[in-house]
Amino acid sequence: MESQLNPEPVKKEIKLDFKEAKYATGRRKKSIARVWLKKGSGSINVNGKKMIDYFKNQNLQTAVCRPFAVVKRENEFDVRCTVKGGGLSGQAGAIMHGIARGLIQFEPDLKPALKKEKLTTRDSRAVERKKYGRRKARRSFQFSKR
Repeated sequence: MESQLNPEPVKKEIKLDFKEAKYATGRRKKSIARVWLKKGSGSINVNGKKMIDYFKNQNLQTAVCRPFAVVKRENEFDVRCTVKGGGLSGQAGAIMHGIARGLIQFEPDLKPALKKEKLTTRDSRAVERKKYGRRKARRSFQFSKR
């Protein structure tokens, strides 16, 4: 009887139909993004949230949308992606890489434009590991003569 009086609020999850979508994987630093692209209205969902809610920083939002801007295909594709690992900037770079690879699957003639902007190449730069006998990766301890 009590369950009928106080019904729990039903959380509506963003459910998108991605049956005709193309899949691509993007990587950057320690982040891995799984990206699904399909023709649509231009909505971008990251880990079940809207991209604007996931990436609060304007620079990261423009970085994610950069492949669309390069090939002038804004608001033509819906994107759903799951990303894990690393920080926000690495995750944004991974999504950007995945979107660029997905666009090439849709239209292979876009590859030269994306390649010219270096969006198809995985950015292999990562944090250098700390070495023993040093304070950081390259920074040594302060030298004391006496």
